[in-house]
Amino acid sequence: MSSDGTNAALAPEHFDVVVVGAGPTGLACGIDVKRAGLSVVNIDKGCLVNSLFHYPSNMTFFTTPELLEIGDLPFSSPNQKPTRQEALEYYRKAAEHYALDVRQYEPVQRIEGSDGNFILHTTDLHGRKREYRARKLILATGYYDRPNYMHVPGEELPKVMHYYREPHPFFGLEVLVVGGKNSAAIAALELWRHGARVTLAYRGAGMSPSVKYWIKPDIENRIKAGQVKAFFNSSVREIAPDHVVLNTPEGEVTIANDYVFAMTGYHPDFEFLCSLGIQLRGDADKKPIVDPETLESNVPGIYLAGVIVAGMRTSEIFIENGRFHGQQIAADLKKKLRQELSVAE
Repeated sequence: MSSDGTNAALAPEHFDVVVVGAGPTGLACGIDVKRAGLSVVNIDKGCLVNSLFHYPSNMTFFTTPELLEIGDLPFSSPNQKPTRQEALEYYRKAAEHYALDVRQYEPVQRIEGSDGNFILHTTDLHGRKREYRARKLILATGYYDRPNYMHVPGEELPKVMHYYREPHPFFGLEVLVVGGKNSAAIAALELWRHGARVTLAYRGAGMSPSVKYWIKPDIENRIKAGQVKAFFNSSVREIAPDHVVLNTPEGEVTIANDYVFAMTGYHPDFEFLCSLGIQLRGDADKKPIVDPETLESNVPGIYLAGVIVAGMRTSEIFIENGRFHGQQIAADLKKKLRQELSVAE
């Protein structure tokens, strides 16, 4: 701390590559870049695999362990489908095994410079200003921390949540789940099974066809039996402290309510991408422009990895395919950085 009581900026650190993000894809990028013989650091505004940490406590993945592997490191699990807890342990061990340099709880405030000399300004866990110099950047920032808001009166109330963790605190209470896909179905079922009185509202005519085959009949049977009350072709009009107003095919319906889980999806930080000059394609999809072979964006030296490559079409890229983006990027980085060194010599 400086003499005036403020946190003084620390000396700049230099790396060949800075990876913004330390989720599974960001870690995979760090591993592949390190394997290419380049110096690399991962910077994340949250903890290691922050999105996975914020998944529901009892969540089970829809996929098998081997499809979550990064860096050729085996993911051993006694279960056909691994749990959130097992995944957190696996990615901690992967970071340790490859001795990745991961800076946690360090949001990036701004990025300056250009290809060959990017400057990242961050604030670390202790409030100190940090500066990183990098020849190349990889953005693997995911999307889970930016919910799709409903933009209705009352959405700002503390009873409205865009993330579901566990059911116990809602025993005996009136809970509305908004949405009709996997996360909404899982939340509704868990809440009902743990004693909440659950209502579900979804703009579709029924539960989405994308709901996993072992979950869909379960939630549909609960709705059919009246154990979970459902309003389809419906949307939230207004949220009040003790009730919610829905727009339904039969007109406005007011229901008693204590809590709302708005499971309406998430989206990448498009403002951040645009601030760096990255162009987006299409008003609806907002897919960033990238070279499909190298994943370098239209801004030289900035690469994209993981779900942000898909823009709003977040269902196109998961850990299972995003984990290979690091190999594509590392191959191009190795070639280009060697060429730059040759020119410099």
